[in-house]
Amino acid sequence: MSVDAAELKRRTAELLAAHPPADTAPADFLTARFAAGLAWVHYPVGLGGLDAPRALQAVVDAELAAAGAPDNDPRRIGIGLGMAAPTLLAHGTEEQQRRYLEPLWTGAEVWCQLFSEPGAGSDLAALGTRAVREGDDWIVNGQKVWTSSAHVARWAILIARTDPDVPKHAGITYFVCDMTDPGVEVRPLRQITGEAEFNEVFLTDVRIPDSRRLGAVGDGWRVAQTTLNNERVAIGGMRLPREGGMIGPVATAWRERPELRTHDLHQRLLKLWVDAEVARLTGERLRQQLAVGQPGPEGAGMKLGFARLNQEISGLEVELLGAEGLLYDDWTMRRPDKVDFTGRDAGYRYLRAKGNSIEGGTSEILLNIVAERVLGLPAEPRTDKDVAWKDLAR
Repeated sequence: MSVDAAELKRRTAELLAAHPPADTAPADFLTARFAAGLAWVHYPVGLGGLDAPRALQAVVDAELAAAGAPDNDPRRIGIGLGMAAPTLLAHGTEEQQRRYLEPLWTGAEVWCQLFSEPGAGSDLAALGTRAVREGDDWIVNGQKVWTSSAHVARWAILIARTDPDVPKHAGITYFVCDMTDPGVEVRPLRQITGEAEFNEVFLTDVRIPDSRRLGAVGDGWRVAQTTLNNERVAIGGMRLPREGGMIGPVATAWRERPELRTHDLHQRLLKLWVDAEVARLTGERLRQQLAVGQPGPEGAGMKLGFARLNQEISGLEVELLGAEGLLYDDWTMRRPDKVDFTGRDAGYRYLRAKGNSIEGGTSEILLNIVAERVLGLPAEPRTDKDVAWKDLAR
């Protein structure tokens, strides 16, 4: 049967009646919500969804929010929700989907991403972490870097080189790595904010069963494109209300503290407010496109705009607050399990926004993607595309 808004409201009412939020432990409520197909309604039946149109998720979310139901703390599990889940849905086996998707969505298991390396960041296909087949297992050795949430993650999406004798894009395979396995070492990387929300990860003779491979051997680059396209949408295209995100605290300070206002700052705030609203509405349109298929390279444009706006808005906020904007409540090396831009000081926002043009693909690389895949401009010359990875200069 087709599922419409009325049917979703009925099913949500049944869930709330059977599991009243005030009397049900949050973990139990989330598990029941997944079983009812109300986790992500556009996913298949049995995997937390009802094969319903993606746009109808807002109906369920509104009903549950009005009832005071717990959410799954999406900021804490954003990598799982925005990157691992769509990749598992597109390329995973039925067994993998049934094993990983429910605890991923409920937040019982946190995910991280083992992609970038010290010598393979912007040029991710140059990665050197090796996976060698040994019977039914793969033995993995290498180093990954900039791994957000690795210190709290149970699982990781991992790409590694399985064939060094073919061109760099062709010899990569995609795996799911258990972060609790022997040989996985996580070390904190301290950021300009004073925190260490991301890490470097060393893999030494880590044994991964072939049953945790996603896609065919050597097809990892294609599988990774699903992850990367979803990542850029997840970072740059999140759903926000008007004045949501970074523009909100600045607009609030402007209204509540007239003594801080100047004509120059007023003009800049107006421009950035309009830019933020344009980005918000563009994100809505992008999500409508997602409802009929997988995200494409357009997500790179959203991510570009997100990074530029966050950096300009946070810079304006520091200028508006003057000396007060330089204050920062906690410079100790904390190990947060999620990033919270709006719940922190202006000084934190200003510093943390610097990373927005690096994480999820550097702005320089995203400009290339937009130029080539969205605008159809000629590609930059690449002399290494047909050279075996082992013969590349490093």
